[in-house]
Amino acid sequence: MTLSTGTRLGPYEIVAPLGSGGMGEVYRARDTRLGREVAIKVLPADFSHDSARLQRFEQEARATGLLNHPNILAIFDIGTQGGSPYVVSELLEGQTLRERLADGAFPLRKAVDCAAQVARGLAAAHAKGIVHRDLKPENLFVTHDGRVKILDFGLAKLTQDNLSGSGFTNLPTTPAAPTAPGTVLGTVGYMSPEQVRGLPTDHRSDIFALGAILHETLSGRRAFHGDSAVETLNAILKEDPPSLAATNRTIPAALERIVLHCLEKQPEERFQSARDVAFDLESIAGSSTPSAGVQAQVGARRGAGWWSRLAISAGVAAIAIAGFAIGKLAAPAPAAAPPVYQKLTFQRGWISAARFAPDGQTIIYSAAWNGRPLEIFQVRPGSPESLPLGLQNCEIQSVSRTGELAILRNPRVANNWYFRSGTLAVASLGGGAPRDLLENVAYADWAPDGKNIAVVRRIGGQHVLEFPAGRRIYETAEVIANPRVSPDGEHVAFFEGRGFGLGSSVVVVDRAGKKRFEGRQFRDWWFLAWSPDGREIWLEASESSVTSALFAVDLQGSERSLASSPGFNEIHDVAPDGRALMTSVSNRRPAAGLPPEGGEEIDLSWLQSTLPADLSPDGKSLLFRDLEDRSLVFLRRMDGSPAVRLGEGVPATLSPDGQWTLAMHPSGLMVIPTGAGKPATLAGGKFATLGWAEWFPGGDRVLLSAAEPGKGFRLYILEAEGGEPAPLSPEGFTLTEQSKSISPNGSAVVAIDPEGRLVLLPLAGGEPRPIPGIEPGDRIVRWTADGRALFVLRPGQIPTPVFRLDVLSGQRTLWKELAPHDRAGVGTLGSLVMTPDGRTYAYSFQQTLSELYLVTGLK
Repeated sequence: MTLSTGTRLGPYEIVAPLGSGGMGEVYRARDTRLGREVAIKVLPADFSHDSARLQRFEQEARATGLLNHPNILAIFDIGTQGGSPYVVSELLEGQTLRERLADGAFPLRKAVDCAAQVARGLAAAHAKGIVHRDLKPENLFVTHDGRVKILDFGLAKLTQDNLSGSGFTNLPTTPAAPTAPGTVLGTVGYMSPEQVRGLPTDHRSDIFALGAILHETLSGRRAFHGDSAVETLNAILKEDPPSLAATNRTIPAALERIVLHCLEKQPEERFQSARDVAFDLESIAGSSTPSAGVQAQVGARRGAGWWSRLAISAGVAAIAIAGFAIGKLAAPAPAAAPPVYQKLTFQRGWISAARFAPDGQTIIYSAAWNGRPLEIFQVRPGSPESLPLGLQNCEIQSVSRTGELAILRNPRVANNWYFRSGTLAVASLGGGAPRDLLENVAYADWAPDGKNIAVVRRIGGQHVLEFPAGRRIYETAEVIANPRVSPDGEHVAFFEGRGFGLGSSVVVVDRAGKKRFEGRQFRDWWFLAWSPDGREIWLEASESSVTSALFAVDLQGSERSLASSPGFNEIHDVAPDGRALMTSVSNRRPAAGLPPEGGEEIDLSWLQSTLPADLSPDGKSLLFRDLEDRSLVFLRRMDGSPAVRLGEGVPATLSPDGQWTLAMHPSGLMVIPTGAGKPATLAGGKFATLGWAEWFPGGDRVLLSAAEPGKGFRLYILEAEGGEPAPLSPEGFTLTEQSKSISPNGSAVVAIDPEGRLVLLPLAGGEPRPIPGIEPGDRIVRWTADGRALFVLRPGQIPTPVFRLDVLSGQRTLWKELAPHDRAGVGTLGSLVMTPDGRTYAYSFQQTLSELYLVTGLK
């Protein structure tokens, strides 16, 4: 049926035909009521008896009618006339995307803009429970003003709620049956793998089609194409799309990553929402402003005429500036503007590292947000959301100039968040699975050539710097941390020292490993980066336990301040134009525990950092020290009452009657009363170094690990009333700190032998014996009340498991998994103390919360 000009369909007057297809004929028409032009799609009367065509026609009307979005064709009206259903929509002026592709690939900016518009339209449809299922260039219309519209929802999948509530009473209705298993719907070349297999589909099938379309607009060729339909479908199932790099176009690696992420074979590995795709694409679209380096290159290519005009302009400007300078000669120089901080992250958790991508605008960082494992994200200035790169349980180390990410897979916590090691792998910023390179790597950094990489590994008790990887150039028994290769690739800067709070300094070595510079020691180190010109090292370090500052130091030792602020800050990377990535960090060590009456765990934190040392036998009092000041001993009730300061020293254990506590002090082992009384010193001046101390079950003796001047550690027994310490073990034995090592009957003690093994040492004499079932990394908490087992903590993960270990059979039974209610930024549990029956306990945990900033104006 062809409608002639002037034919009326209700209030609509046909003006001219626009086209026809398998689903009807389309006309330009005029709405006589509103005086506007519209488009009308008419299903011919002889098709109205074809149930499949009729259902698809209805489906399109219902689906599109539910939507109101600028990137989806707007439906104005529906009706029937002479047995022919029709749908009235907005009239579009322009071309389909397929017609636009006849001229080849789109300009980069246009391709990204079109895809982002489609993604926004799909997000609106998906929010209504509507999946298009036939997205292709023929069903996308580009208007003359650049607006992209999604057409033809004839194969759309609607939820039952949408179908039943549509209210399309003017159309003959046919119930929408669910797609039968094995039914293949869609268009060859743009179907998702699950569509090809006839499996159930959801919104992620549309995301796959969008990826195929974006690939085609960028390359000018279909992402999946074979000589036959069967070969095309096979390519969708088994082959990767052609690399966009093969087009000889400069395609940003981040954009290719988006395409590949859309085209993952498994739905769960794709973007999980069209809204995320739109955000990612819009982030790339926002990077069209050339960086300073690009602008400089553009300027360098300009002709001599430009230089002549510049010279004339410069001459005039010089005269003006000279006159201005004479007038201002006596005026004071203006104060330098302070750095500007732009916040980039808005979630709660810990950021381990951050790096600039090669484009200078995209920032790659790894973070553990909201108690989840470490994951790698990307973000752009001005964007409120960060996008995951699909690299979970991974930590970013470096980004090469070619967009390759050096990452640590499955990084393992050593002492705290900052000492980590894992498998060094390389992943493309454009997507794809990581490729493993080296095991047991702590840190890594790409050289400027993008080919060689510097790594730090621990080998045989030594920390080894390799540059390039596999070539040892420097090694030390102390910690090597955060190596950074200089911009010219000739030097490596890193921190070397004993670790946090124990002193570290910046060291620079050349490619042969020769030390070229060693700076002064700081109490704590954080991060470092080379200045843009490679003449200085910018580092964040601390000389106290409460704040840090940003320094710049050159290889001659000249030092200057760059910035300072309250609290701790970390510098992660510096771009060639001087912009820096920094994190503001809040470090706390809270404590939590279960009181004697049971119920829920309570907060036991006191000052900045609360480190439990012991619980009274009845579980009602907690002995602890606060790391803000390492010399203070506190006691507080487990009902949340305020803490009482007992004295100075490092607290160890409470006496069985709860009236005294042992504490290590520079003057010797102290016995401090928990109530009225005077402190006393045991074995004052006898020992050069104190280890750990514990009361015997009877409360009349003390077990101590200590070292006399010029000798090694050994175990001693001291009488509570005083007297000379009696050696209990040969040299080389010590106690495990923060544990109850003496068995309940006083017959044996858990000690560390000269080989570093946990052993049972008989107190009545005899050879020590290994503890069966002990595994590397286990930490002894205390004996059980019956003396048959030990409570053993397995640190390094949250929740942290605590086992009951039978000392005869070695059988391990899980007692409890511990984790604070607020897991954001929690890396590992610290000390754990508990009563013999395990009913009451208290533990500390490290909580580090970070926010990432882009900083400009550092000079």
